[in-house]
Amino acid sequence: MKEDTKDNVLGTVSVRKLMVKFAVPSIIGMLVGALYNIVDQLFIGQKVGTLGNTATSIAFPFTTACMALALLFGIGGASCYNLAMGMGDKKRAGYYVGNALTMLVGCGVVLAAITLVLLDPLLKLFGATGAVMPYARDYVSVTAIGFPFLILSTGGGHLVRADGSPKMAMICNISGAVVNTVLDAIFVIGLDWGMKGAAWATVIGQLVSSLIVVVYACNFKTTKLEKKHFMIVASHTKRVAMIGMASFFNQVAIGIVQIVLNNSLKHYGELSEYGADDPIACAGIIMKVNMIVFAIVIGLAQGTQPIESFNYGARNFDRVKHAFILAIKTGAVISVIAFILFQIFPRQILRMFANENASDGYYEFGSKFFRTFLFFTWMNCLQPISSTFFTSIGKSIKGVFLSLTRQIIFFIPTLLVLPLFFEINGILYTGPIADVLSGIVAVIMVIFEFRNMHRMSLAEDCAK
Repeated sequence: MKEDTKDNVLGTVSVRKLMVKFAVPSIIGMLVGALYNIVDQLFIGQKVGTLGNTATSIAFPFTTACMALALLFGIGGASCYNLAMGMGDKKRAGYYVGNALTMLVGCGVVLAAITLVLLDPLLKLFGATGAVMPYARDYVSVTAIGFPFLILSTGGGHLVRADGSPKMAMICNISGAVVNTVLDAIFVIGLDWGMKGAAWATVIGQLVSSLIVVVYACNFKTTKLEKKHFMIVASHTKRVAMIGMASFFNQVAIGIVQIVLNNSLKHYGELSEYGADDPIACAGIIMKVNMIVFAIVIGLAQGTQPIESFNYGARNFDRVKHAFILAIKTGAVISVIAFILFQIFPRQILRMFANENASDGYYEFGSKFFRTFLFFTWMNCLQPISSTFFTSIGKSIKGVFLSLTRQIIFFIPTLLVLPLFFEINGILYTGPIADVLSGIVAVIMVIFEFRNMHRMSLAEDCAK
């Protein structure tokens, strides 16, 4: 290990303590981020009804697009920064952060412009029915204004965490979510602004979070950021994007799945007793509830990122393995608890997002979706933690492949085939199949990587 890396806490403090320091604030931040959509669904469900919640489900791919870009340059920049610091390359580290921040803002502006220009065609592509279109249009026409703020606050939070300030990253997320929740109550319930009220509450909350990131960037701790660091350098931006590609494709895959799922539910729902709108509403609600579990798991994974990146760069492979295994064990416990709750209390959870006008079909289909689609949710910790692990150690291609296994490689093919034989019930079977297969692939890939690190460690010991 280089002399200037020996005193870094990432290489000296116990992994368990570091996990608490980095993962807990990350989990809280991710949970708060997940609550952005949950809060909107709660207020919209109570005030607007099922059609309003269906509209937010139709709008969800826009959110995943924002998250994809945020993670592409946020996770990518953070990993490159920590890898560079672990190797003692402090000079280059500043460029990774500055270039990442510039790209976060630029991508947000471009995505917002594209969305506003092509709003109606995109909403139809995402599965909006004639009844849902006005609600979806009201919601997205406002939330699109906040895309630059959402992308900067989410991606910037990872850079703040990489600088050794996990609590500040947590504060960034919490601040926006608190503002969003308070304004939701005022705008949706108090002022009766409906979909647009929920949307404006979200945008203002995202603005608050992004301002915190900007202020922090002006006072970066371990590397002083200068104007030159924010000027795009192709080689640095390419490196950041390559490392962040796994997290990017994971979110893109989620968005594609949501689009295909919405359209499948629309088609097969119209052929069933449930109709088109209730199944889409239920699926959107349940996917977002499950995102609370994913938020914890992804928070764990992100908490390991600085530890894994730094120690892999410093060749401390035992600490890399320890961080990964600790995250998997914790994620497994959380996932099992979620599985039990989803199996026992589906109707109670669904009732939180509906008013008195909700149909019997809403509860019947929603309960089936919870119990069948999420039957193997207790395995969901394996794929995201493993994907982040490969990203953290600089093996982006493996991370990208693993991020695509559940959503693209396994989920979409079964989603297209099974309903041909089982109609709308076939959609429910795709979730558990994809969860099992992607979990198996993740375990196999990590075992081989651990063996590779063991060989590298033996080779370095022999060379000394």
